[in-house]
Amino acid sequence: MDLKNAAVLVTGGSCGIGLETARLLRSRGARVAICARHEGMLESAATEIGALPIVADVSREDDVQQLIGAVVKEYSDYNVLINNAGFGAFAPLVDLTAEEFFRVWQTNVLGAMLVARESAKHFVGRSYGNIVNVSSTAGQRGFANGSAYCASKFALHALTECWRAELRQHNIRVMQVNPSEVLTTFGEGESSPTPNKPDNPTKLHPSDIARLIAGMLEIEDRGFVTESTIWATNPR
Repeated sequence: MDLKNAAVLVTGGSCGIGLETARLLRSRGARVAICARHEGMLESAATEIGALPIVADVSREDDVQQLIGAVVKEYSDYNVLINNAGFGAFAPLVDLTAEEFFRVWQTNVLGAMLVARESAKHFVGRSYGNIVNVSSTAGQRGFANGSAYCASKFALHALTECWRAELRQHNIRVMQVNPSEVLTTFGEGESSPTPNKPDNPTKLHPSDIARLIAGMLEIEDRGFVTESTIWATNPR
């Protein structure tokens, strides 16, 4: 697609991969709305890049319905969802609580589904759209202490495949990116299984993932990359 014709929603767009993706898409001419839960940070990010800020918690169904309604009202030709909102929590199985497990799933799985569902209703009606799910290499293989996070990303992969099978007939491209070892704050302050140092030059940057997403979107609409995994070359 021509990104100058893109009307985009980026969830989790106030920082990290979401913010850098929104920034790059704006620089290439797209109209972009970003959503997040924390108003102050969201407003600051939106002002910085020239995006539309919408406060929403993707794990709340009423928030999501209002979110998509606001995006469609602003951009009647809304045609790209970057399903990025997510976070991780890590603990050994014997210490993992049901509350923490479900908290991760409420955002990473339920939230992704709710935003995709409401967006797909609009895309199907227009017979056109793009959904990019931001997953992780944690959705390809598990690791110690990763039960909640890895399970959520494996589930997102399954959702991606289901939506692709359902929506291709409506000219809706459903894609997935799997980043590995990216320098971000990684959500709500939880520690990652391998903490990233902000000055580590061997790790991926959010802007690297943004360029991958933009490149996938820019492929002519007659085709699409179903899934792309990006690794740091030689992380230390």
